[in-house]
Amino acid sequence: MTDDDVTPYAVAGDVDYEKLLARFGADELTDDQRRRFPDHPLVRRGLFYAGRGVSDFLDAEEQSIVTGIGPSGPMHLGHAMVFYFAKRLQDELGARVYVPLSDDEKYWFKDQTAAETGEYLRENLRDLLAVGFDPELTRFVVDTRDADVVYPLATAFGKEVTHSTLENVYGTPENVGQAFYPAVQTAHLLLPQLVHGEHETLVPIAVDQDPHVRVSRDVAAKARYPVGKPGALLMQFLPSLGGPGKMSSSEGVSIRLTDDADTVREKIRKHAFTGGQSSVEEHREQGGDPEVDVPFQYLSAFFESDDDELARIEAEYRAGDLLSGELKEIAADRIVEFLDGHQSRRDALGPVEDELPKFRLTEAERERAVDAVGFGY
Repeated sequence: MTDDDVTPYAVAGDVDYEKLLARFGADELTDDQRRRFPDHPLVRRGLFYAGRGVSDFLDAEEQSIVTGIGPSGPMHLGHAMVFYFAKRLQDELGARVYVPLSDDEKYWFKDQTAAETGEYLRENLRDLLAVGFDPELTRFVVDTRDADVVYPLATAFGKEVTHSTLENVYGTPENVGQAFYPAVQTAHLLLPQLVHGEHETLVPIAVDQDPHVRVSRDVAAKARYPVGKPGALLMQFLPSLGGPGKMSSSEGVSIRLTDDADTVREKIRKHAFTGGQSSVEEHREQGGDPEVDVPFQYLSAFFESDDDELARIEAEYRAGDLLSGELKEIAADRIVEFLDGHQSRRDALGPVEDELPKFRLTEAERERAVDAVGFGY
């Protein structure tokens, strides 16, 4: 594939992650940086593989995480991994977590109605609430519901994003909403500093979303607002069940956070791409390839935390002692166990309207953010 095939809105083919580092100007994570993060398989095993400003974030006494979602469908395992990782950072570092929900972006970029977007938004919020974030340290920001904050900030930053930057980073927009969205995304990424003062922020994000971080860093570098450059922690793609390519809410086969156990097992048995051989006899003789095996990749990324157990599974699969179907069942068991806990917390929630207020920006926080860009009154 060419470099141009990886953008915030399209990913195709086999991704060369090393070339993306050179293209985006990010640095591969060092062993020291990995050790300094709270222990987590996403970092320890390399799915989070690069970033910028990472050491500054790890050195800081005050830290914020920004990681969001665009409501274009039900949340899937790829979403869950990042949000549960953010919760680990919150639990162990005391970091704030800001979660922007860009319902405006999905209306501008996707073929879905405002009503459809609103329904996805409601369901996505239930899944976010089920993660168990600390409401004292967490803010959910919905673009169309929090327009009193998002719009003044985007208005200020919209003047800083030139037309040439827009086309160089994103290509030619199809409508004025798409053209304006980089300013909205910059508002998302700089918001914690506008509320709480300049401090280190980190954006754990799939590598295709990195252009948003680069634009926000360019705006921050102009020093017209009381913010520093946000850092980035870049993640390789977790594949869809069918094999290479980014997991998607709307394309391919993915495991949704609301799938029941039978559905999870059926999806994995029927759709999961394996690294096994075409027959049991060949597999016993030649072994399997865990590097391309999707169930193994899911275990390695998130669902098997024990390194020794993962190494045992890998060795037995390579030796042919563990069959592809057996590996699928191991992955299904771990994923079902995870989803059981998530869904229990989700089901225990009250109506979103009752749960959400304690996670929204306070009036004082809204005023501080808007005042910081000069639109207060």
